[in-house]
Amino acid sequence: MNLPQIHLPEHYNYIGAFLSLSCNLSCSYCINHLVGLDQKRKVLSANEWIEGLNRISSKTDLPISLQGGEPSIHPGFLKIINNISKDTRIDLLTNIQFDPFEFMKFIDSSRFDRSLPYPAIRVSYHPETMDLDETLHKVKILHDSGYSIGIFTVDHPDSTEATKRARDLCDKHGITFKTKELLGLYNDKLYGTYHYPDSVFQKEFKTVQCKTSELLISPEGNIYRCHHDLYNKIQPVGHILDPEFKIEDIYRQCDFYGNCNPCDVKLKNNRFQNFGHCSVDIKF
Repeated sequence: MNLPQIHLPEHYNYIGAFLSLSCNLSCSYCINHLVGLDQKRKVLSANEWIEGLNRISSKTDLPISLQGGEPSIHPGFLKIINNISKDTRIDLLTNIQFDPFEFMKFIDSSRFDRSLPYPAIRVSYHPETMDLDETLHKVKILHDSGYSIGIFTVDHPDSTEATKRARDLCDKHGITFKTKELLGLYNDKLYGTYHYPDSVFQKEFKTVQCKTSELLISPEGNIYRCHHDLYNKIQPVGHILDPEFKIEDIYRQCDFYGNCNPCDVKLKNNRFQNFGHCSVDIKF
């Protein structure tokens, strides 16, 4: 098919392509499971992902983030990376359970060149399921070969010592290391900094009007306005392979305010690393 381009509104800050929602790890605090997640889904083939992602007309400072679950689980993972238009910048969010030498054999470091103040390949380090020395070894192989890569970990109260060791080792080897807020409830305490504090983990839901600043594409190619809807397969607004699809930059009714996914309503850095950004704007 010769599909028309998809043009993003100027204020869009993120493009997330969820190649798979399956994962080869199982972390107790996984953000994907906080407000429900149906992992048993069909996935687009590599050719379908390539066709769909090549429709997206994005600025050079707005990369497509390949993520999951764990994106490297997709059988066409390497093919997808290599066949996205070279004019389109890409990022990769991964737990790097793959062989870095095999990765380098097929993917050149130039594939991740872009001018943003954080690494293009962001490796999630989870102390309860991953070995730090093995993770750092793999990251260093790619880093020393010219790939834009860093290690990110959740600032979990149970992982204080592991986080300190990871930071010290990364500093020693010149690897970017950053922590991200724990989001959700832990020992009856709510963690995270939220733009809408009553939007998460409530017993009663409200109806609101919500507008997104993100393009989120599920494994089966559906496009959703937020992570809550994507994870729960609720109210897709289109499909990446639908030739008639265009982004409508509008407020949409939502009946699930109170059960928002923390990713959508937290305060965070935008892609230029300026703090205070929220993925959605909500009218009550």
